[in-house]
Amino acid sequence: MFDSKSRYGAITRLLHWSMAVLILWQFLKLGDRIADGEHWVGRTLVPWHISIGALLLVLVVLRMLWALGQRHRRPPHRGPGAPLVKGGHFLLYAGMLLMPLSGLLLMLGKGYGLKVFGVQLVARSGLETGWLAALGSLHVPLAWLLLALILGHVGAALFHHLVKDDDTLRRMAG
Repeated sequence: MFDSKSRYGAITRLLHWSMAVLILWQFLKLGDRIADGEHWVGRTLVPWHISIGALLLVLVVLRMLWALGQRHRRPPHRGPGAPLVKGGHFLLYAGMLLMPLSGLLLMLGKGYGLKVFGVQLVARSGLETGWLAALGSLHVPLAWLLLALILGHVGAALFHHLVKDDDTLRRMAG
């Protein structure tokens, strides 16, 4: 259940892989731009974008708290690339936190309200709040940045697994 110096525990792995699937789902929103969303992705998966984003916000906060509590148990990052790995993970966590927050600011700033899994949390006002909408407008550029970070993360994991033939990927895969 807990992390150890040789591998990540069940809770860390559950949070990592469930969030990976949900984030992948969120990036299907890019497909909504094709034919104005008039295809199966736009009609079936994209309508869940806001609810999944809210769920991801909760999960990333839980994951950050869990990681903080497990920081002394986790497999250490060694070698000259350790600061780069730590910096990359910091940026990933920041991106995973800023994405749903900027989405929330966009929804509220545009006066759309907030409905999560069918529950209206904030009523639709129809009134635009300029500064909230302006901060929320960072949502799309942040999405591209997060996508680049994720591709780098996946690429690094595959490099470790396929080229360096070490146990980096296996520690998170279980």
